[in-house]
Amino acid sequence: MTESRPRTPATPRFTLVLLGLFAVAWVALAIAPKYRDDWALENVLVLVAVPVLAWGWRTLPLTRLSYACLFLFGLLHEIGAHYTYAEVPYDAFFQQHLGFSLDAALGLQRNSFDRLVHFLYGVLVTPACIELLDRVAPPRGAWRWVMPVSFVMSHSLLFELFEWLAASVFGGDLGQAYLGTQGDVWDAHQDMLMATLGSILAVAALGLRGWLAPRT
Repeated sequence: MTESRPRTPATPRFTLVLLGLFAVAWVALAIAPKYRDDWALENVLVLVAVPVLAWGWRTLPLTRLSYACLFLFGLLHEIGAHYTYAEVPYDAFFQQHLGFSLDAALGLQRNSFDRLVHFLYGVLVTPACIELLDRVAPPRGAWRWVMPVSFVMSHSLLFELFEWLAASVFGGDLGQAYLGTQGDVWDAHQDMLMATLGSILAVAALGLRGWLAPRT
């Protein structure tokens, strides 16, 4: 059995630096977003999640790894909110600075920034999910591997339902921009699959490093 590795909570300085950097990025990407209404809608969950994490730092502090992963995911989300996920110009960046089309090289038929972020959601949120489960409802045996993935799958599903509800309420161009399906009828299913695959990868990597071994 893989030995448990110690998890040291992040220091106040580390978390404050990340919070400050995120605040700077948030303000910068809030300037002249492509669609202001979509940007505002995308940031509803951010305005809930950041205060919850700040409050949780005292009651349920996470490790440096978990906070760093959440910080990186937050930055990616803000980039998506600035341009809308369906119009992030990553391929134009590759063509301008590296001289080739990433989409053409990978055979992609659509803007795939949202697919990448859903995959990275699974990768980057899983460490925090593992820590949370260990604190409030420690799983045993094989469930230590299954529960974090199931947890990510559950709120990936909830997010897709939230997207559907918001798009239904607001409708029109705003609803379409927020959904970002790009004409793909299986968009929600594929997004959830990408988050699941990302979480499986993260659990496998962290398990090999001892994160899933029973706490002593």
